[in-house]
Amino acid sequence: MNRRLDDYRLRFDPKGPEFVPLMLGGMGVDISNTQLALEFARLGGIGHISDAMVPTITDRHYDTEFTKEKLKKYRHNMENQDKSAVKFDLGMIAEAQRLHVETTMNAKRGPGLIFINCMEKLTMGAPKETLKVRLEAALDAGIDGITLSAGLHLGTFSLIEDHPRFRHAKIGIIVSSVRALALFLKKNARTDRLPDYVVVEGPLAGGHLGFGLDWSRYDLKTITVEILQYLAENHLTLPVIPAGGIFTGSDAVEYLELGAAAVQVATRFTVTRECGLPDEVKQEYFKAEPEDVEVNTISPTGYPMRMLKSSPAIGSGIRPNCEAYGYLLDANGHCAYIDAYYRAVAATPPGEPVRVWDKTCLCTHMRNFKVWTCGHTVSRLKETTRRLPDGTYQLLTAEHVFKDYQFSTDHTIALPDPLPAAETATPSLLTEA
Repeated sequence: MNRRLDDYRLRFDPKGPEFVPLMLGGMGVDISNTQLALEFARLGGIGHISDAMVPTITDRHYDTEFTKEKLKKYRHNMENQDKSAVKFDLGMIAEAQRLHVETTMNAKRGPGLIFINCMEKLTMGAPKETLKVRLEAALDAGIDGITLSAGLHLGTFSLIEDHPRFRHAKIGIIVSSVRALALFLKKNARTDRLPDYVVVEGPLAGGHLGFGLDWSRYDLKTITVEILQYLAENHLTLPVIPAGGIFTGSDAVEYLELGAAAVQVATRFTVTRECGLPDEVKQEYFKAEPEDVEVNTISPTGYPMRMLKSSPAIGSGIRPNCEAYGYLLDANGHCAYIDAYYRAVAATPPGEPVRVWDKTCLCTHMRNFKVWTCGHTVSRLKETTRRLPDGTYQLLTAEHVFKDYQFSTDHTIALPDPLPAAETATPSLLTEA
């Protein structure tokens, strides 16, 4: 295959600007961080940040104390199994979102765009209220676009239809089937506003999946073609952006030749210098073999989740920390991990450590980078870099990976330039916004 991804361009509007048809997946809790998104925008693509646990992100980068303040307010409830009294301050959420988005947008350079990934399943004790605040604050802060994820978002457009930027910012939806897209379009039709793009996330994606444990029966190309046909039959011209398992530029071109407008990628960018994962976790991704990956049901969201089997979160018996975090509490203050934890406490003999195997405290462990979610192709990452003398793997730059997608042919992967001989170990290259 001689065609390159760079031979194509993404347009959201027929007469609008052109972009490199490469979109960064919105990996939550500071993995798709500001630095990584900024590189995509600088290079002419579409970068994503995520608002998953955004008060925690701003505490980490911008010296806020939102988590500390929430814990102080609800500390008295820490030993109580009933978390219904634990609520987020909506003003705090708005301020955290504004700070995160505004800082990112102020630093943007280049011809690309920056979107934010907003998960419906991030219920935060008040699903509609907190989602509305996050969406409106992102629009207020000047985000280029919003990708609606982790849920069907059947009422999301109605939450923000009165916002002055509702019809001007780009808003897209992630789906995994024609049925999900049709339902979204039907339920949001009253707002007389179509999504600006559709991300089609297939069964090989990382993190939460829009499939059951029968995920292996599905195929991204088949779903993509079905959605393209559905849109054509309904005379809709929405950009379709496949995601999940697209490992090379040639993989990407295959989807664009089917009629896709761009592709969304994430796995290869988890091991870049700019990515928010700690360097030691990036090395775990490099070392992974196919047998080290599993799709399990330990997420309290109810969605299956793909991760490395060695994730420290698996089997951890950490006490629920909803008073500080509580991002997955539903409208009744409930989270499946709370039930699992107290079942394990009741079954654990005195003096023995509590271990919870059927669920995980996703908030605490994602915050601490102990849930090592990954794409199906994570075991191929070692093919993309060089092994260093100390046994670790050379980290890549986001620009190197981006341009490899953009210009490679015949499924080739360009290795990075060797490090200077004096560098015998992987340096710490994390930076903060």
